[in-house]
Amino acid sequence: LRYTFNTLVICALTVTGSVLSASLPAYGFSRIEWKGRDVLFVLMLATVMLPGQATMIPVFLIFRKLHWTGTILPLVVPSFFGSAFSIFLLRQFFLMTPRELGDAARIDGCGELGILARIIVPLARPALATVALFTFMGAWTDYIGPLVYLHDERQYTLALGLQAFLGRHGADWSALMAAAAAVTIPPVVLFLFTQKTFIEGVAVTGLGDFRL
Repeated sequence: LRYTFNTLVICALTVTGSVLSASLPAYGFSRIEWKGRDVLFVLMLATVMLPGQATMIPVFLIFRKLHWTGTILPLVVPSFFGSAFSIFLLRQFFLMTPRELGDAARIDGCGELGILARIIVPLARPALATVALFTFMGAWTDYIGPLVYLHDERQYTLALGLQAFLGRHGADWSALMAAAAAVTIPPVVLFLFTQKTFIEGVAVTGLGDFRL
């Protein structure tokens, strides 16, 4: 139960940070004209091709310098600085939203943040749900991150808990498979309840043509 609680806390904070941090730059890349926007967007997309293994050691050194190792901060804080994939996904959806809605809101005196919060976000719920689900699945199944940064067993997530279970009980495969099945149930249940919104978000976002 402690591992489950720790995992849910990390997932909730990560999903919140990912959705908030991806919405703002996605709106800026899709609805606001500014110098260097397309170049910066391409550079951001290029970071997707950079494997996590290449940045693992430098990032670890940064977090150790901040004295964050041994806490959940390295697992949560990066999500509040945006994910290139999430930003790209939301940007493609925002591009499909009629610009006339934003123009009408500006005539009524609404600012850019107001347009994002009152018009774009309500219309983009399927895309936001898709980002949230992808982020949740990534945080729920993450093993390397907790293994590197969490030192106290009381802070372990379910992924580390399964490994600890194997270390304690040896090759008790029946019990291990039962524990693994129990860990798999929550994501499956979440997908069953959100599959309509998730599929709608992927389908609608995929209909938009890619453009800078």
